[in-house]
Amino acid sequence: MSLVGGWALTTADASLRRGGPSAGDASTAPPTTVTVPPKTLGTVANSPGLSAEFRRTFSDRFVETDGLRQHVVVGGEGPPLLLVHGWPENWYAWRLVMPELARHFTVIAPDQRGIGLTGKPRTGYDTGTLAKDLTALMDALGHERFSLVGHDTGMIIAYALAADFPERVERVAFAEVPGPPGVTPSPPLFVPEPLNNRLWHIPFNRVDDPLVERLVTGREDIFYGYEFAVQGGGVSKEAMDYYVRLLSDPESLTGSFGFYRAWDDTLAQNEKRATTKLTMPVLGIGGAESWGPAVADSFKGVATDVRGTVIPDAGHWLAEQAPDALLATLTEFLRTGGADASPLPAEK
Repeated sequence: MSLVGGWALTTADASLRRGGPSAGDASTAPPTTVTVPPKTLGTVANSPGLSAEFRRTFSDRFVETDGLRQHVVVGGEGPPLLLVHGWPENWYAWRLVMPELARHFTVIAPDQRGIGLTGKPRTGYDTGTLAKDLTALMDALGHERFSLVGHDTGMIIAYALAADFPERVERVAFAEVPGPPGVTPSPPLFVPEPLNNRLWHIPFNRVDDPLVERLVTGREDIFYGYEFAVQGGGVSKEAMDYYVRLLSDPESLTGSFGFYRAWDDTLAQNEKRATTKLTMPVLGIGGAESWGPAVADSFKGVATDVRGTVIPDAGHWLAEQAPDALLATLTEFLRTGGADASPLPAEK
């Protein structure tokens, strides 16, 4: 394994259907929980492969916060735990780990702005705004302080939340991105083919024009199917079909690219965030066939208490491909403060 601009290279092959109205202008009204609408693709009741026990434990909520209607799946008892999904998934990415986590935590798994059944405004996709969305959601649900897990683009959002609202975050686990952009060096334009195949979607998704939508529309299964495969596989056909159905809608498709089109804003924000180190316990989790130890290593310079874990025989989609191993790692870290690894020495 080598590092290319802070991104680990291996020879093994990061990483919305319309749902509810898009957000309008910000509102000063206090956040309220609203009634769940009839069965819609993306809800607990209408997502595939969920057991009766899952549906008894978890329920959908729609919460209005600052003009954004957020969809969130909530269940379990205990300290609050916020799960932040990556691209091109939604809350459902966590389904295989949620029931066991719910034995120890109140699990909160939202759809991000632009994704799934959450509103899809045209703006607000920088990580500063996305982090504010999530803190407003936790306020509405009555959780002042919570633990946090972020995967893929959700890892980058989780970093922003932990950096911007450190008083809110008990501890945070970052999975499967080798550092937030602007904190670790960006890879060069021309990189070896295996790395290019896993990163090309970032500049592609950033193109600000209907061009990307026109190229992907009608080919969602090809575009997203390639992403799931090249990032390590392990996502079932049933799950991939579900994600593609959610994304096969003009509003949802555009919303899914919002995070990438705000990349410059996020870069600038992260450069400022990196000047103050995270002080809460941090866990970096990588798949052995994906980013491996580079995830934890990337945080040594921006956090004071970093642990690292590499999940064997796993690629990028840890919660889908290796749920039992991910559960063991998260439970150890979140419940006891350990993580099958000693704290890594922080960079000075």
